[in-house]
Amino acid sequence: MKFKSFLAKPFAAYVVKQVKKSMQNAVPDQEAIFRDLLKTGANTQFGRDHHFDSVKTPEEYRQAVPLRDYEGFRPYIDMIKEGKHNILWKGVPMYFAKTSGTTSGIKYIPISKESMPNHFNSGRNAVFCNMAEIGSSNIFDGKMIFLSGSPELERIGGIPTGRLSGIVNHQIPSYLRTNQLPSYETNCIDDWETKLDRIVEETINRNMTLISGIPPWMQMYFDRLIERSGKKVGELFPDFSVLVHGGVNFEPYKAKLFESIGRKIAAIETYPASEGFFAFQDSQEAEGLLLNTNSGIYFEFVPAEEIFLPNPKRIGLQDVKVGQNYAIIINSNAGLWSYNIGDTVKFVSTDPYRIVVSGRIKHFISAFGEHVIGEEVEYSLMKAATEAGVHITEFTVAPMISQDKGKSYHEWLIEFDNRPEDISAFAEQVNANLRKKNIYYDDLITGNILLPLRITPVRKNGFIDYMKSIGKLGGQNKVPRLSNDRALADALTPWKEEF
Repeated sequence: MKFKSFLAKPFAAYVVKQVKKSMQNAVPDQEAIFRDLLKTGANTQFGRDHHFDSVKTPEEYRQAVPLRDYEGFRPYIDMIKEGKHNILWKGVPMYFAKTSGTTSGIKYIPISKESMPNHFNSGRNAVFCNMAEIGSSNIFDGKMIFLSGSPELERIGGIPTGRLSGIVNHQIPSYLRTNQLPSYETNCIDDWETKLDRIVEETINRNMTLISGIPPWMQMYFDRLIERSGKKVGELFPDFSVLVHGGVNFEPYKAKLFESIGRKIAAIETYPASEGFFAFQDSQEAEGLLLNTNSGIYFEFVPAEEIFLPNPKRIGLQDVKVGQNYAIIINSNAGLWSYNIGDTVKFVSTDPYRIVVSGRIKHFISAFGEHVIGEEVEYSLMKAATEAGVHITEFTVAPMISQDKGKSYHEWLIEFDNRPEDISAFAEQVNANLRKKNIYYDDLITGNILLPLRITPVRKNGFIDYMKSIGKLGGQNKVPRLSNDRALADALTPWKEEF
């Protein structure tokens, strides 16, 4: 055992102890964070605009501060970009995390000195908690990789600005720098395929022990490794023992990723975003992700069905219920106040508080009143795929709207790793699964308002080629699972297959 692995064991024990303490004190910790945020926020422009000095309770706060998305924060962000201080948080942000929004264009999310530990330590805690559970610390004996965006930063209003993954890259402590791959120069390459080839060159003959990234881009990396070496990834890297993933639901990619590895290894799920690191998998045995209740973020939750109402119900952690879909709202020590990040979550446990990410508020299909969400779509497809022994590479769903009654349907555009022998029968099974999962969809089928769903195969690498065509290949870019219009489905026309 090398020196770093030897030291990692007692540090992992320390991390586990701190995480368990946070589990037990989740509600008091949230109350303390709420008070601390208000105290600092009272001396900001936002705090003065919303009378923080007279707010004492969460109920008063909810009356004073309405829910906002990025557009609601844009005037304050613009003031920060103009060089003004003490706008959303004390001083100016340490960084801007630059991210793309579907309606807001480029977004500039503030990261403060106080919020930076949330972004870095949460991922660290996830690894150490799982490492302590499985009893292995040898990941520190080899090389680690995070398939991320470029670490190169520009300056906006004098503030260093870039992709979150690139920003976090600058915060990696010196003792881990020697474990990190790829090289800084390779990480700075913009073209994803060129970058991927360089990553393969730099890693194919190294002792890789931990690999992290968004599942579809990890799969591309694995495919290139197998193509170059003729070996499964687990054979190529005998000490590869931890896969860290996040950004999208793991289930559609899980089977193919493990098939590419060739053996079972620990998989750790994380829930990071530019706005904060919200939850992480702390155990290989427990369901769901542990909510980050003691990391500078005060959480509010809105029942998902109320999120678009003028005055939706907003509750704190102590009032959430297992099984209910909530829009997750954050208040952070980066200066985000009652910020709607656009995700929905469902609690699978309240002792401790563990969640699963159930979808995106804007990513649903309700062109006919069916209210189908991502969680239902993914369950229906993956259940059918598992039973049929089929592996899914990527997919998206869109409505096909007809003016004639009983002629409309959902089109599922799916790229199969191995296509079902009978796609029509496979579609029938997916349709049956969705009908059981969503009563509104079932009613529309029963009432002959909708035809059963139809599957359109997408040719191999079709989604990759589409993402390349719009300049969004690699990094943190993701294919939307659900749409209420035909924009994405029609854009994929050149890559569709007939069957």
